[in-house]
Amino acid sequence: MKNKTLAAWITFLGGPLGLHRFYLFGRSDRLAWLLPVPTLLGLFGVQRAQQFGLDAPWIWLLIPLLGLTITGCALNAIVYGLMGMEKWNQRFNPDLPHEAPAGQTNWFTIAAVIASLLIGSTVLMASLAFGFQRYFEYQMEAAHSLAQ
Repeated sequence: MKNKTLAAWITFLGGPLGLHRFYLFGRSDRLAWLLPVPTLLGLFGVQRAQQFGLDAPWIWLLIPLLGLTITGCALNAIVYGLMGMEKWNQRFNPDLPHEAPAGQTNWFTIAAVIASLLIGSTVLMASLAFGFQRYFEYQMEAAHSLAQ
């Protein structure tokens, strides 16, 4: 029996590592095994920025990759949290009746949706701003080096 509230919180907190996919679809889910790759690449970009500064190559791509992964998981948590009880049970608990309590929405589910909305939108905006700023600065530096 898959609980909607637990799935929303796992998706929000452990989604970038694929934990929600393991919970909902099992250990044979390919996306669950692939989801940590962009997360780890993004963390590698953060580590490079801390070690070499913001002028390190490719961090304009790696750090937003982490942000977009977190944002995608937050969006998934919102979708799971707002999914109707009948649809949830039909999709994730097909053996149970459509009115089974596993698909009910409660205050903890709404808290997961609100946290996902707040954190996900903040991370998305920060990732886009950082990525575009660093990319255009990198392009300007390349144009200046060509002009000299």
